Amino acid sequence: MSLTGGVLTAAAPSRADGTVVRGLLRAADVAARATGGSGDEPPVTIPRDPAREAARRELSKRMYHENDPGLFQRALNAFWDWLDRLLNSAASATPGGTVGLIVVVLFVVAVLAALWWRLGTPRRQPSSTAVLFDDRPRSAAEHRSAAEAHAAQGHWNQAVQERMRAIVRSLEERTLLDVRPGRTADEAAAEAGRTLPAHADRLRAAAREFDDVTYGGRRATEESYHHIAELDRDLERTRPTLAHSTTSTAHNTRQGAAQ
Repeated sequence: MSLTGGVLTAAAPSRADGTVVRGLLRAADVAARATGGSGDEPPVTIPRDPAREAARRELSKRMYHENDPGLFQRALNAFWDWLDRLLNSAASATPGGTVGLIVVVLFVVAVLAALWWRLGTPRRQPSSTAVLFDDRPRSAAEHRSAAEAHAAQGHWNQAVQERMRAIVRSLEERTLLDVRPGRTADEAAAEAGRTLPAHADRLRAAAREFDDVTYGGRRATEESYHHIAELDRDLERTRPTLAHSTTSTAHNTRQGAAQ
């Protein structure tokens, strides 16, 4: 469309541009009248600035902007334009153009899928400050009963947790461990390992299994539960190695040698 000598000429407008075209025609008519002419008079020359100002005032009316896209649509259009420019830039910088870019994207997706399959879901590291007992005090027998009930239903996470609690509670009941609220599984295993050195490694493994299941997001298995249950039974049959007993034995040995 153009304004030439005060007469607006335009190619055949589409239906979507009809309103704007009518506005431009009206603006041209207003500009012509502003310079002293009328719509029935021969074409007159309109200065550029008055014509531009008349068109701007006319097209600023609300009726010409009723179908303008909203803020969200404009933002969405800007985003797609930016993405299109980004992809075009990447395609132009990649050997092979668009096909090369698709190959690179597929390769990256394949690598990520392989890493996910190999490493699995990322697991949160077990908390070293989480306590072993988090509810009312119960006896070792009660914890064992709860563990067996969970195991019978195939709830291996809960079964492992309760069996580890049974081990620690049993050691407390036998006074091999001091009754101390807030103790962690790692702390209990380390303290019990000094009294029962033959089972120190298995106690540490059981504490690690408890932490992984309880705080690390892992799932226990039937095999892991049976390992902890077997440790519990072995500890029940094991006599502790006490420091004062070792000292007393060594003292008696020295006395016998002196005699």
